[in-house]
Amino acid sequence: MPRKTLTRAAWLRGAAVLGIAIAGGATARAQRSSTYAVTHTDAEWRRMLGPDRYHILRENGTEPAGSSPLLNEHRAGTYRCAGCALPLFSSKTKYDSGDGWPSFYRPLDRALATRADYELIEPRTEAHCSRCGGHLGHIFDDGPKPTGLRYCIDGLALRFVPSGMARTTSSLAT
Repeated sequence: MPRKTLTRAAWLRGAAVLGIAIAGGATARAQRSSTYAVTHTDAEWRRMLGPDRYHILRENGTEPAGSSPLLNEHRAGTYRCAGCALPLFSSKTKYDSGDGWPSFYRPLDRALATRADYELIEPRTEAHCSRCGGHLGHIFDDGPKPTGLRYCIDGLALRFVPSGMARTTSSLAT
């Protein structure tokens, strides 16, 4: 059986993809820590969020598909950022996409910011909280009308507040 050899061109393409992924992640983390209204030290975020939420919100992680209790949340209310309690999505825009994560077709006004995510081979659009920069998930163009978008969001990046429940912003962030 002939041995496969790695051509110089193939090696350079692989190195370029890896470099973009590493640089993109480092840039995202650097931007996230310095350009938002709500900021904390790494140690503070770890203490406030716990290991699972920290991994998702601060390290661009994800939870296993189908593991979020928010998949079965059907009450009226608001989904807020688990890092800073900013209202992100109305329950009116939540739908079952079948992908294993809470999905929405529209965020609340000025709730999200986006950036290109090069951590996989194909670029994606990352959604993150506009107030604290926490990674929420990704946006895809296969959603329902009226937007045609699917905001695929990690449940651990969110905290659900039922309608009519009076809670302060500071109590939601903890």
